[in-house]
Amino acid sequence: MDFTATLRFARIAPKKVRLIARLIQGMGINQALTVLRIQKQRGAPMVRKLVQAAWGSAQEKDAGYDEDQFFVKSACVDDGPRIKRMRPRSMGRANVILKRNCHITVILSDGNDAAN
Repeated sequence: MDFTATLRFARIAPKKVRLIARLIQGMGINQALTVLRIQKQRGAPMVRKLVQAAWGSAQEKDAGYDEDQFFVKSACVDDGPRIKRMRPRSMGRANVILKRNCHITVILSDGNDAAN
């Protein structure tokens, strides 16, 4: 069974979070949380909270789930809307600064997919 947690409009560039998301894909929950706790990147706490939230929704569904059976099935980082700011330049010109947002989705699975 799959459990999902999503963080939308995170104020961090998606490229920075994708490095962390790729790192934890396929890991068990305990191993992923340990790796995310050690990482120094700014997006690591965001992804760690998402893994904990997905595990919390699994516990809410059925408290008998074993933590060792679950793993990070996928961690997707999609582009969000960009905030546009102007930076003054010489001779009355201006450059556009794009402040990027992202949507982060973490899916936990126990490997037992229900047959149709």
